[in-house]
Amino acid sequence: MQAMIEVRGLTKTYKETDAVKGISFDVEEGEIFGFLGPNGAGKSTTINMICTMLKPTSGNILINGYDVSKEKNRVRESIGLIFQQNTLDTKLTANENLKFHCRFYNVPKNVREERIQEVLEIVDLTESRYSKVETFSGGMQRRLEIARGLLHYPRVLFLDEPTVGLDPQTRAHLWEYILKLKKEQGITMFLTTHYLDEAEISDRVAIMDKGKIIAVDPPSKLKDQLGGDIIELSTNDNNQALKEIHENVQDAEVTVHEGTIHIKVASSDAFISSFLKSLSIPVTKLNIRKPTLNDVFMAFTGRNIGEAGDI
Repeated sequence: MQAMIEVRGLTKTYKETDAVKGISFDVEEGEIFGFLGPNGAGKSTTINMICTMLKPTSGNILINGYDVSKEKNRVRESIGLIFQQNTLDTKLTANENLKFHCRFYNVPKNVREERIQEVLEIVDLTESRYSKVETFSGGMQRRLEIARGLLHYPRVLFLDEPTVGLDPQTRAHLWEYILKLKKEQGITMFLTTHYLDEAEISDRVAIMDKGKIIAVDPPSKLKDQLGGDIIELSTNDNNQALKEIHENVQDAEVTVHEGTIHIKVASSDAFISSFLKSLSIPVTKLNIRKPTLNDVFMAFTGRNIGEAGDI
């Protein structure tokens, strides 16, 4: 497939600190590309350079065939931005917000009404076209922001934490609209999120840490790299249990997260019975599961996605 975004040797240096260290990757046309990293990994700096908002120290970026450094206006015509913070004017109607955006992006006057109707239909907001945004729920406002980002027919839609602050049901509905966009409009989507369950819908995921890209693959392949099963357990005395586990368990990775012991083993079937018999501490909670994208993230970076990095 054709690459919609091409990044080569991208670097950003602040004084003596390398925030981004010569990274390279492609985003294919029509895919959802998840871009993950702990706080301070250089993720936001990278996105700001890709979106023309920050000048690289070195390296090259192409979006839709246009050079980000030399053809900024062409690049901006090719992208839509859905920011983490709400940027709608809540005192205006949905229609007024969209009309203003049409003027800002020089959408021809003779097609503005048609475009507004079209994007409102995509996000199921046609009945609220002339209502003030301040009367909208959080989910409706997010959908309107997506509609606004589509008005100028972008080839790439950047979604920065698109569901932050929304309840689980609204988050799920919003993703239905996003996936519908991918299927019906063929738009390339560049996604950042701290909800790793959301990142699972990405066609491919890039993990960034300490200014470098350390993994790029479909979520399924990243999880396959970990393999095996993960046993989660709590006991009456986790410190004593950990001591016994380290003394008796071989060929298993053991970590502790939020008061729960995590043991990664090749096969839980062959492990769990003898393991439980070896513990002298009563087990109060036990769960066995396959690796998730969160486990992948922890394995590659050594910390949770919300934890601060070194940059």
